[in-house]
Amino acid sequence: MGATGKEEADIVDRTEVVIVGSGFGALAAAKKLAKAGKPFVLISETTEHLFQPLLYQVATGVISPGEIAPSVRAILAKYPHADVRLGRVVDVDPDASTVVYEAGGIRHTLGYDHLVAATGARQAYFGRDEFADLTYALKTVDDAERLRRQIVRCFEEAHTTSDPEHRKNLLSFIVVGAGPTGVELAGQIKELAQRYFADAIHNITADDVTVTLVEGADKVLPPFGGKLSEYSKESLEKAGVEVVLNTLVTDIDEHGATLSTPTTEESRRLTAETIIWSAGIQANDFAAILAERTGCETVRGGRLLVDEDFTVGRADNIYAIGDMVTLDNLPAQSPFAMQGGRHVAKMILGKTPAGTPFRYKDKGSMAIINRFRAITRVGKIELTGFIAWVLWLAVHLVYLVGFRNRYIAVMSWCGSFLGHRRPHFYYAQEPTPAAAPEQPVAPAEGEPDKEPARASA
Repeated sequence: MGATGKEEADIVDRTEVVIVGSGFGALAAAKKLAKAGKPFVLISETTEHLFQPLLYQVATGVISPGEIAPSVRAILAKYPHADVRLGRVVDVDPDASTVVYEAGGIRHTLGYDHLVAATGARQAYFGRDEFADLTYALKTVDDAERLRRQIVRCFEEAHTTSDPEHRKNLLSFIVVGAGPTGVELAGQIKELAQRYFADAIHNITADDVTVTLVEGADKVLPPFGGKLSEYSKESLEKAGVEVVLNTLVTDIDEHGATLSTPTTEESRRLTAETIIWSAGIQANDFAAILAERTGCETVRGGRLLVDEDFTVGRADNIYAIGDMVTLDNLPAQSPFAMQGGRHVAKMILGKTPAGTPFRYKDKGSMAIINRFRAITRVGKIELTGFIAWVLWLAVHLVYLVGFRNRYIAVMSWCGSFLGHRRPHFYYAQEPTPAAAPEQPVAPAEGEPDKEPARASA
């Protein structure tokens, strides 16, 4: 493993367990090991533990990034055997039991007894990677802040433009993918138009704002199905969202998207300034490295096909958990990641025999649609409407890390859902200073006077 132009440390450090990542699975494993006094090093590309299910609320101004992204160091600070390092793992040697990670432009080699990979997943574009530059994703805090700035820009420009066609495009939003993220965003954008911008900007009404939710399957929130999917569709349509099912997005450019319905072979063009892509996931880059080094099989999206105990390929001391793996078609959601992290930690600690197959405990599924509307399934019990919405709030409060985060989240929810405020939209106000006007140049003798050039903002 060469340095490839980077300075590489000569000393090989060692620890008992290396955890790669800082998401739900990584943190669940880390806490289990830390409470047992097991030394470990957690390596993450980011300094925070991101509560990804609430990213859409950052994008729509309900809460701030700090409320859903506490510091990993702060979470693990009370455990003396926990060592958190900011870096990016770029290679692994299963035979030598070492990983190589980059930090501050320097490559470090770290030995381990056990390796736990939990690097999550990113947005998948199904072979159309050029869509990434033309759409807005929602996988990171940067993604959420970028989308929030775009939403504010669209409404502010629509307020001042005199071009009706440009105004229409500014107030048109296309959301691709009717999974939880797509449904939550579509519902929240329409609610913004009805309850926030309609009051704040007097020449924009909710009817001026078009939100189109496009899904390739025949239902909204396909994993739920039945009456829950139908309730979600009806709730969105009552709120003013146009729901388009059995339809694929075949092309995207800077001003809109082309939709195609395979069953009827019909195509149509939608214009919009904002296209949000929330269809599908693929494993992050470290999954491909693990697959190559251990001989592990991969499935669609580069996700690792792990053994029943989460071991990877031919390595019996390397585990992979969370969104980067697939196991028994279990859902790529936070409960699967957290339960997987705890299961792996128990095997490392010897509390569970090595090689013990993982058994998933389904604690239910839920999704929020818009204000006062959500769906919940726990076993055979299915709930909709206000009761499901309150339950959704309660469960997400439990999973938020830290009392201060929970308290601030409750205050933000009260202001946004009970009132008409979006307390964190002011963060998005980043005006670009206008260019200084050019100074008029005195005409040469015999030349007519010329009008000075006008600077555009």
